[in-house]
Amino acid sequence: MKRREFIGASLAAAAVAGISSCHIVPPRQSRSKNGSGAKMSLRFYPYELQLAHTFTVSSYSRTTTPDVQVEIEYDGFTGYGEASMPPYLGHTVESVCAFLSQVDLGQFESPFLLEDIMAYLDTLSEGDSPAKAAIDIALHDLVGKLIGEPLFRIWGYNPVKAGPTTFTIGIDTPEIVREKTLECAGKYRILKVKVGLDTDEQMISTIRSVTDLPLAVDANQGWKDRSKALDEIFWLKEHGVVLVEQPLPKDRLDETAWLTERSPLPIIADEAIQRLKDIPRLKGAYSGINIKLMKCTGLLEARKMIAYARAEGMSVMLGCMTETSCACTAAAHLAPAADFCDIDGNLLITNDLFKGVTVRDGLMVLPDGPGLGLTKL
Repeated sequence: MKRREFIGASLAAAAVAGISSCHIVPPRQSRSKNGSGAKMSLRFYPYELQLAHTFTVSSYSRTTTPDVQVEIEYDGFTGYGEASMPPYLGHTVESVCAFLSQVDLGQFESPFLLEDIMAYLDTLSEGDSPAKAAIDIALHDLVGKLIGEPLFRIWGYNPVKAGPTTFTIGIDTPEIVREKTLECAGKYRILKVKVGLDTDEQMISTIRSVTDLPLAVDANQGWKDRSKALDEIFWLKEHGVVLVEQPLPKDRLDETAWLTERSPLPIIADEAIQRLKDIPRLKGAYSGINIKLMKCTGLLEARKMIAYARAEGMSVMLGCMTETSCACTAAAHLAPAADFCDIDGNLLITNDLFKGVTVRDGLMVLPDGPGLGLTKL
C-alpha cells in the first residue's frame, strides 16, 4: 500500500506495537492481513541509562536506570519507543523483554489501530506497563511520520503552551545540593526537590541559600504522620513551595484526604496513581494526579486520564522516569494540556540516544518534525 493510500484509508486512529527477545534481535516480519502486503518490522534491545549524579529519594539511591529501546518499521518509516524501569515499579529488562516477545502485530491491518492494539496488549497481562508504553510511544511516532505531522498538531495542541518543566534535585548532602542547585538554577523557572527524610528543612534551606525560584516537593511516600506532614507543608509554603507530591504512603487514602482538605498547597498523587481506572477512588483525596507514561501504558491512556481528571475538577501534572529524549519528548507533546510538568528525565542522564524536546529559558520547546520529532544521535 502506498503511503498516500494508507493515510486515506486509516486516518481515524493513532498508534502502537510490540517485539521480540532480550538481546538485540533481527526484525520479525508481520504481514498485514488486509491483503496489501504492508509489513511491520519489530525489534528491541536493552540500554542502561547513566545518571549524571547519584539520584536519591526517600527510599533508595541509584546511579543507573535499566531501559529497553523499541523500534517499529513500516512502509519505510521507523517509530521509536522505550521502556524505563526505576526500581520501585518492580519491572526488569528481563520482564519487559519477555512481554515484548509475546506481541504479534500480524493480526492487525495497520499501525493506526491503536485502540485495538492496546486492548490486545492488556489481554497478554494485567501489568507490564513500561513494555506497553514502549509500544504505544513507538507507534504514535510511526503514525505521526506516516501522516507527516508532529503529535501535538495532530491532537490540536498549541506548542507555545508547553510551558516550563521542573528540574529535579535529589536528596543529598548540603554541599552536593548546593552544587546541583548552582548548576541548574539559572536554566529553569521552577525546581523540584526530593524530600521525605529528617533532612527536609536542611534541603530547602540549602536551596534557598542559592535561589529564590519556586519549588515543588516530592516526598515519595516518605512522611508517615499526617499532622507532622501538615505542619511541614505550612512551613514549605512560607519558603516558596507551590505543590506537594505524594506526601503519605499510597494506601493511606483517608489520611491523605484529611491532609488535602487542610493543606494550603495542592497535593498531587504519584505512586497512588497508575492508570485510568485509579482516578475515581482518588477524587477528594488528592488535588490532582501525576501522569507518567511508564505507569499508564502510554500516550493513548494518558490523554484519557487528562480528560477524566479535568472532568472531575482535578489538576494534571505530567511526569517521567529517568528516560532518554524518546519517552520524555512523547510526554512533552502532551504538555500543553497539563497544569504542571516534571519532564526532565532526559536531562539527568549522560548517554541520551536522541535529540527531542529542549529547554530554552526554562520553557519546553517541542520539536516540529513528524511524530515525536526525534533526531537520533
